[in-house]
Amino acid sequence: MKQRLHIVIFTIVCMALLGACSGVKNLTQPQLDIPERFSGTAETDSACMADVAWWEFYSDTTLCRILDRTLENNRNLLKSEARIEELRQFYGVKKAALLPEIGVNIYANHETNDYSGSGTKNDPEYGLKLPISWEINLWGSQIWSRKEGKALYLAAEEEYRALQVSLIAQVAETYFRLMALENELMIVKRTVETREESMRMAQIRFEGGITSETVYRQAMVEYSSAAALVPALEEKLTATRNSLTLLMGEYPRDILPTGKLPQTFLEPEKFPLGAPSTLLQRRPDVRAAEQRLAAAMANAGMTYADRFPTLKLGFTPGFENDELKDFFKSPFTYAIGSVVGSVFDFGRKKRKYKASVAAYEQARLAYEQTVIQAFTEVSTAVSTYQHMQESCRLKMDLRDATAKYIQLAQLQYRAGTLNYIDVLDAQRRYFSAQIEVSNAVRDEYIALVNIYKVLGGGWQTPATTE
Repeated sequence: MKQRLHIVIFTIVCMALLGACSGVKNLTQPQLDIPERFSGTAETDSACMADVAWWEFYSDTTLCRILDRTLENNRNLLKSEARIEELRQFYGVKKAALLPEIGVNIYANHETNDYSGSGTKNDPEYGLKLPISWEINLWGSQIWSRKEGKALYLAAEEEYRALQVSLIAQVAETYFRLMALENELMIVKRTVETREESMRMAQIRFEGGITSETVYRQAMVEYSSAAALVPALEEKLTATRNSLTLLMGEYPRDILPTGKLPQTFLEPEKFPLGAPSTLLQRRPDVRAAEQRLAAAMANAGMTYADRFPTLKLGFTPGFENDELKDFFKSPFTYAIGSVVGSVFDFGRKKRKYKASVAAYEQARLAYEQTVIQAFTEVSTAVSTYQHMQESCRLKMDLRDATAKYIQLAQLQYRAGTLNYIDVLDAQRRYFSAQIEVSNAVRDEYIALVNIYKVLGGGWQTPATTE
C-alpha cells in the first residue's frame, strides 16, 4: 500500500515538472526599434498636445456641445460599450473557474422490487446532497484562461477609446467642413449680388449707347456663372449637415455653426508632439493591439497546458434515508478524485497548440504593424499640417493681391484706360481667391485635428481627468 502511494506521488511530481515547461517561453517578442524622434521634426518635447482633453483642445462651444451629444448617442460607440460589458462578464466567468463549484441535489424516489417472485417490496429513498467539485489548476490552464479573458476585456476598452478618438476627429472635421461651406456660400451669394448690380449697370450703359452689347452679355454670363454655384453648394451643405447628425446618432436637422473659422495662422510651437517613446502609451489603438497580443500569448499557454491530464476533486456531503422520520440523523458523504487525460489523440491537442502559436505570430505582426502605422501617420500628419499652413499663407497673400487688383482695374475702367474684360478677369480672380482662402483655412484646421488624432488625443472623458 505504501509502495503504491509512493508511485502516485512520484507520478504527480513528474507531471507537475513536465507542465512547468511553459508553452510561451519560446514565443518571439515584438521587434519595435522605436525611432528617437518623429520624421520631419528637429527635436522632441516631453509635453504633447494629445494630453490636452478634447473639450479644452476645441474651443468652439457649439462644437463641444455636438461632441457631447455624439459621445452620448453614437450607436457604434454604444455598441462598443456593450462589447466591453460582455467581455467583462466573460472575464468574471474565467476568474470564477478557479474556484470550486457547489451544487444542490434534493430528491425523493419510490422503487418497488419483486425478486424471484418473493413478493413486492417497497424501497423509498430521500436525499439532500451538496456536491462540491473543483478542477485543480495543476498546469496553469485556468490561470492562462483568466489572463486571456482579462486581455480581451482590456483590448475592448482600448478599442472603445480608439473609436472615440476617431469619432471626435470625424465630428470636428465635418464641423469645420460645414463652417467652410457656410462661408463659401456666403462668398458666392455676396458675389452674386455684386455681379447682379454690375449686370444692371452694364444694361443701363448698353441701353444708353455708352457701351456695346458684348459688355452687357459678359456681365450677364458672370452673374449666371456665380448664381449657378448656389444650388450645388446648398446641396453640399445639406449632405454635410446630415453626415454630422448621423455621427451624432440623430435624425437629420439643421445645425448652424455659431462662428467662422478664424482667418489667422495657428502657431505650431503651441502644439508639441511629445516624445516618440510615449506614443505607444497615448494611442488607444496601439494599446488595444498590445492587449490582443497578450490574449494570443495567454491562449498559447492555455492550449499548451490543455495537453496534460486534468485533476478533479469531488466531495458530496448531505443526508440520505429511506424515510423522513430520521432523515437528519442519516448523514452522507462521498469523496472522489480523478485524473483525466488523453493517452493517444492522434496529435489533436498538439496541433491546437501549434495553431495558437501561429495565431500569436499573427497578433505580434499586427502589433508591430500598428506601431509602424502610428509613427507613419504622425509623420504624414505633421508634414500635411506644415504644407497646409504654408498654402494658407500664400493663398491669403493671393487674396490680398487680387483685392488690390480689382480696385485698380475698376478705377482704370472708369477712367477709360482698361477694357471691361480685364475688370471681369480681376473679379474672377478675387472670387476664386476668396474661396481658396476659405478652403485653405479649413484644410489647415482639419490637418491640426488629424495631428491631435494620430497622437492619441481625444480618448479622455471628464471622469478620467478628475
